[in-house]
Amino acid sequence: MTKTMPEEVILRFDEVDFEYVHDKPILSGASFSVRQSAKITLMGQNGAGKSSLFKLITGELKPKAGQVSVTNHASIATARQVVAREDLDLTVTEYFTKAFDETPNDLQSRMYKVMTAVNLDVPTERKVGELSGGQQARLLLSFALIQNSDILLLDEPTNNLDQAGIDHLIEFLVMYPKTVIVISHDADFLNCFTEGVIYLDNFTHKIETYVGDYYSVVLEITKRIEREQMKNAQLHRSIIDRKEKVNFFAHKGGKMRQLAKKLKDEAADMEENMVDVRREDRTIRNFDIEVQDIVGNIVEIDAIKVIRNHEPQMKKVDLKLRKKMHLLVAGPNGVGKSTFLRSLVSGKNEHAKILDGVRVGYYSQDFSNLDFDQTVFESLTSILLEGTDEQTLRSVAAGFLITGDLMGRKISELSEGQKGLLSFARLVLMQPGLLILDEPTNHINFRHLPVIAKAINDFSGTVIMVSHMPDFVAQIKFNDVLDLGKI
Repeated sequence: MTKTMPEEVILRFDEVDFEYVHDKPILSGASFSVRQSAKITLMGQNGAGKSSLFKLITGELKPKAGQVSVTNHASIATARQVVAREDLDLTVTEYFTKAFDETPNDLQSRMYKVMTAVNLDVPTERKVGELSGGQQARLLLSFALIQNSDILLLDEPTNNLDQAGIDHLIEFLVMYPKTVIVISHDADFLNCFTEGVIYLDNFTHKIETYVGDYYSVVLEITKRIEREQMKNAQLHRSIIDRKEKVNFFAHKGGKMRQLAKKLKDEAADMEENMVDVRREDRTIRNFDIEVQDIVGNIVEIDAIKVIRNHEPQMKKVDLKLRKKMHLLVAGPNGVGKSTFLRSLVSGKNEHAKILDGVRVGYYSQDFSNLDFDQTVFESLTSILLEGTDEQTLRSVAAGFLITGDLMGRKISELSEGQKGLLSFARLVLMQPGLLILDEPTNHINFRHLPVIAKAINDFSGTVIMVSHMPDFVAQIKFNDVLDLGKI
């Protein structure tokens, strides 16, 4: 393969149009270029089409119009958000073989190198589905790295990673010599290594490009919006003034009527010149999760299984959780946090019991509790309490930016961020007695997080939560912390 020069453009979009459904565009006349070795952030609201743009880059999707060009047929690898369900029964070794058309003789050596690079230490005969969320996140990244491609696409790479994992990933990406484009809602992570932003506007469906670190670009966008709003306010006042004069002079004769026509034309020109201010930076509405009326010990835990050196160990604990009690389950990736939550939800954990009759609201980090074949409307309807009408359902959904046009779509067609917001809408409609939240910030736009944190903090039922996002955790008052790495 011919090597590209250091400053050569390696990827270009030229007036690209793309849509999944007729008359519902994702991209409209999108143009931008990326130079070799650049580290770029791809921004946009949940559902704006960021993952679709990645698929246009890889060729999995084709544009309706325009052209996507990759210089000298540069190779591309993608670290996706989640492991495909059909891959969960594969061993780690079998999973890596899928990266190649023909399995290389030195596969084990290559696996060792990329697993070391992302600090992934698991037996290669272990099934992918048995790995923790953080271990799966590292596996997805190492799967992309083993392909040694010219362009690396990372889709929410920090999801499920503990702080040590995030720090390791940042160090790796800073030193990585090739082109990287990242989708992430982790602002601190992005600010550490990206040098520019590609912004996908959810309403104009255009692409905007910015140069600078992440926080500088966000500040620039904010100031631009403020300027646009001020300009529109001034134009709006002038338009009203001219229209009032048009109404006055239009009923006069001669030159006054000509003046009225001139003023009317000026008002029309001003309306055309009003800036289409960005509307997509919407935040979900404040919400409350009503609690089930129930009394007693909601959850009782007398022992918990932790993983030490890849081997399970039972540790005795004595926890009794009642209403208004919030428990944070902490510890490094791979220690058994998500496994504990799943066993609690399933009712198969003989050392942890949920009080009979308690409605359990479960936010799964991989959305495994959602039926991907259901439509959004069917999913919401399936957990409705008796007496809740459709109008209430739609109002709750709209508060999470789930509008009418999404109701008929299958959950499998939603972005990961939209699945997350759907999960919260379900929790509100469910009115649970117990919330079990496994990485509830995964895939969620950072603008929504303060609203979600407040709702969890204000929930007067019982909460058991796992999260690796310190800023989010700090906004919630916990009665107790169960650190599986220390018991």
